[in-house]
Amino acid sequence: METTRQAKIARLLQKELSEIFRQQTAKTHGVIISVSTVRVSPDLSVAKAYLSVFPSDKADDMLESINRSAKTIRYDLAQRVRFQLRRTPELTFYLDDSLDYIDNIDSLLRSDSTDRKTE
Repeated sequence: METTRQAKIARLLQKELSEIFRQQTAKTHGVIISVSTVRVSPDLSVAKAYLSVFPSDKADDMLESINRSAKTIRYDLAQRVRFQLRRTPELTFYLDDSLDYIDNIDSLLRSDSTDRKTE
């Protein structure tokens, strides 16, 4: 069960991480990265950020690059939230592939409906 404090910190981190990635869009050569969800541990020491990457074929490369520069991203985040948080949580990044999952289900449903029409 997520506490109110965890939820507020998660929203703050999501907003600031989104802004950091938005500013980095010029350096990523047209790859758009959005922060879909942030989950914070109960002791506020670890934050899991779920990223959505467009185009999705470059997602693995971008996630690897982001994980390599996680300390720099954490430093930038700490500079932005230094007046709201005493300690900035450790960041771990994960790929949010829920949109790809939804597209896959949608295409399966469409192909199933066309198969029924031909019968």
